[in-house]
Amino acid sequence: MLVTFKSKAAAEVMMYEEHAKRILDLLHKDVKRGIITAAEAPQAVSILEAEIAESKLHPASEEVTHDVMAHHGDQGDDNEHEKVEHVTFATRAYPLLAMLREARNGKYDVMWGV
Repeated sequence: MLVTFKSKAAAEVMMYEEHAKRILDLLHKDVKRGIITAAEAPQAVSILEAEIAESKLHPASEEVTHDVMAHHGDQGDDNEHEKVEHVTFATRAYPLLAMLREARNGKYDVMWGV
C-alpha cells in the first residue's frame, strides 16, 4: 500500500506504507490518515533530521534489524539470507523531509490518507 503526502508547499510525496510508518511512528502519527500542522512542522523537521543523523552513525544496525525481521518474523525461522537493503533510511526519508521543510517555511500543513 502506498501513502501519499500532500501539501501546498511541495509536490506530492509517495512511499510504501512500511517505510512511511517508521517515519510517522517517530512523529507519533497514524500511518493510515493524519496531518502535520504548520505549527508541528518545525519539530517534525528536527526529529527527522536527528533520526537521519543517528542512522548515518549506525548503518549496520538497520541491516541487522532488517535481517532479524526477515528471518525471525511471523513466518518463523528462515535460514536463507536476503540481499542487504541498499536504500537507507536517510534516502527514504529525504523527500518527506524536504516537503516538511517547505511546509515549515511557508506555514502549510502536510496531510495523508485524505
